[in-house]
Amino acid sequence: MVSGAEQQQGHRAGVYKQKNKGHKHGKHRTKGEIERENKGRVSVTALTKKQRKEARKMDKRHKANQLRRNKKDLVLTEKRRLGSRDGPPHLVAVVALHAGVDAEAVTRLLRCEEAGGLVREENSVCGVSDSFGLVMPRFKQRFTFLRPDTADMHSLLDVVKVADSLVFVLDSTEGWDSYGDYCLSCLFAQGLPAHALVCQGVSDLAVKKRVDSRRALAKISEIRFPGARLFPLDSDQDATLMLRHLGAQRQRRLGFRSRRPHLLAQQVSYTPNSSEGSGGAPTGLGTLCVSGYVRGCPLQVDRLVHISGFGDFLLSQIDAPIDPLPLNSMTPHTAKPGKEGNVDMQDGGVDEVASVRVLMKADPARRESLQAEAEVDPMDGEQTWPTDTELLEAEEARKSKRVMKVPKGTSDYQATWIVDEEDENGEEDEESTDDEDDEDSIMEESIDGEDLDSQVDAASGGGSDEEDEEEELNSTSDKGGADQRYDEHMDEAEEGEGLKRYREARANEMFPDEVDTPLDQSAKNRFQRYRGLKSFRSSPWDPMENLPADYSRIFQFQSFERTRRRVLAEAAQEEEGAMVGWYVTLHVVDVPPTVMESVQAGRPLVLVSLLPHEQKMSVMHMLVRRHPSNTDPIKSKEELVFHCGFRRFRACPIFSQHTSADKHKLERFLRADAPTVVSVYAPITFPTAGVLLFKQREDGVQDLVGTGSLLSCDPQRVVLKRIVLSGHPFKINRRSAVCRYMFFNRDDILWFKPVELRTKWGRRGHIKEALGTHGHMKCVFDSQMRSQDTVMMNLYKRVYPRWTYDPYVPLPLPWVKGEGTQVPDDFDME
Repeated sequence: MVSGAEQQQGHRAGVYKQKNKGHKHGKHRTKGEIERENKGRVSVTALTKKQRKEARKMDKRHKANQLRRNKKDLVLTEKRRLGSRDGPPHLVAVVALHAGVDAEAVTRLLRCEEAGGLVREENSVCGVSDSFGLVMPRFKQRFTFLRPDTADMHSLLDVVKVADSLVFVLDSTEGWDSYGDYCLSCLFAQGLPAHALVCQGVSDLAVKKRVDSRRALAKISEIRFPGARLFPLDSDQDATLMLRHLGAQRQRRLGFRSRRPHLLAQQVSYTPNSSEGSGGAPTGLGTLCVSGYVRGCPLQVDRLVHISGFGDFLLSQIDAPIDPLPLNSMTPHTAKPGKEGNVDMQDGGVDEVASVRVLMKADPARRESLQAEAEVDPMDGEQTWPTDTELLEAEEARKSKRVMKVPKGTSDYQATWIVDEEDENGEEDEESTDDEDDEDSIMEESIDGEDLDSQVDAASGGGSDEEDEEEELNSTSDKGGADQRYDEHMDEAEEGEGLKRYREARANEMFPDEVDTPLDQSAKNRFQRYRGLKSFRSSPWDPMENLPADYSRIFQFQSFERTRRRVLAEAAQEEEGAMVGWYVTLHVVDVPPTVMESVQAGRPLVLVSLLPHEQKMSVMHMLVRRHPSNTDPIKSKEELVFHCGFRRFRACPIFSQHTSADKHKLERFLRADAPTVVSVYAPITFPTAGVLLFKQREDGVQDLVGTGSLLSCDPQRVVLKRIVLSGHPFKINRRSAVCRYMFFNRDDILWFKPVELRTKWGRRGHIKEALGTHGHMKCVFDSQMRSQDTVMMNLYKRVYPRWTYDPYVPLPLPWVKGEGTQVPDDFDME
């Protein structure tokens, strides 16, 4: 027996006891857990799961049917309103795409009475000679036809921005020429409305050749207009079918114009301001009265208006004259009243003076301001106040006079403005630091700038010995040859500059971002604004750090996307002001006389009412892809002409990569194989809007270099410029190596020692120590080094656009297809 003192103890599991995992029953709870948590409580809902599901499904079905019906009704309402009694006339632009077609014959056929229309108004669009208003009683529609000058690209783009339909006139054999293809590229990038293709001369061909001609022309037009129908226009019957098609075809909605009120000027008058209010001195400004049909959405008198090519202006009042193109001239028509009160709009048959009424006048308290830049306060960032000690030191410094030689009769106040030579040297040093960006661009143009300049000089006719030899050869050669006649039309300076730009772009492709460390200057001073990053993707960079002075002049949104949605939603629900389809007269105040001179020169005038905040300056980003027709390299910070929505301006942008990260690498040239983000100081424009980039040649012709769309407005978008310092390993011991040619003194090595190194073959490492005083350093890497590898160091600094915004864009000369820079394929980059 076991005694009572010796009791049997329980078994204890050892450390090697098997522990099984718990059962993975999923994320749901069991019925028992639910009952324990509810503790007897019953759910409030009385419906079962099946009934609840059926009710939810029926609600979704009813909601989808209601949305579908509302959208259908909205589309039908807009389609029936265009060209009808309650809407503006159907605006149709006739565009010739070939130099051999006669677009005037098309408009002549459309205005004939045999086609079924009645011409009620000749020269209906101010600034366009071939324009007329047409009424179709049979279709109960009215049209406004105009034929813009296709040689003036600005006028063509402005007309297409507001046109409801386009009629493209094609050649019966070629379709369109090189300039027609250039115009189509610009129009497609800007946004193409509803269009129709017209061909003349098919009926003049033989019966057997008509089918072949139409088939060949359809094959050509299939490239640009897939599935489009080709209309012959040689008789009155063809013109009637064309008018029927224009009135019934489906309209294409363009976001940048449907969200903003706009009109095409049909009558324009200018009244200079009186000099009585300005003290007798002429102001040089005046009031511009513009009459036209409101399109897009209702127009408010308190909003700013933008005249394409001239800038932003204020409105003083809006009048309602008689409609010059009534659908039925016998009966008066009363328009729908707005919230401002009942306004009667007469179609005709009433005295003109009695029918012109003032719809609304601007309220100074509600009118938007023309202020485009923020007011800069130089003391706004001051956060300290001088202490008593600093005030005493300043007083003592004021009492202690500086001994210097000054001209006789100079006062103490004047003497304080005389600068010593030492101060002048200090100011020069400050100016030199401000121009570091220019030095960077000069250093990074090529790997060896002296060799590049010598090559360019040689290409443009460089040495004196070579010139003597060329003179001797020319004296013995035949001066009337074809080669000399060809050289007479060649600009050697332009050829040399184009070759230099090509070599810079080629060097950037072969050795991206690589620069040479200067021998006559310390790298610590030369690259003092650069810093190293452990990881370009994840390393932090404060977007509010060391902002330039230009950032105090711009505006910024706390959330641009939320503001955009709110502004566009309010514009869509607007029910006040001049409604769509009304014929109104806008009184635009403080307009320069150059606007009227442009109209008198035969160019159309387009006005658009701006949304809130769209007159303010900020940093705009545009997503652009390089156009295939352009082959010349486009460098960053090079002046370009922008067409963004209804605006056009000149600026020098910077290019950067389009990524989803918080930091974006600068691109030195506009890439041809990937979309690029273009950043520039410009007035705010809410997306969506098409963007066109033009580059002006020395002869005044503007070439299309890029197309895209508006991306966002974000001053805090960080764009980093990268430079790569390269070195050569000449002593390798497995993972360690002695490198040279990256730096040339010991202080630079110690300064850049914390920055990580990398090689072209994917090795990573760091600087261990400096060897000697001539720039040799010992580096350690994560793997075996190879003798043919190159050691590299990445440095970054943030860059900003330049404030080069200029709203004035000179008129382009007629476009001529240019020849790109011809460079041999076997070009050797040394």
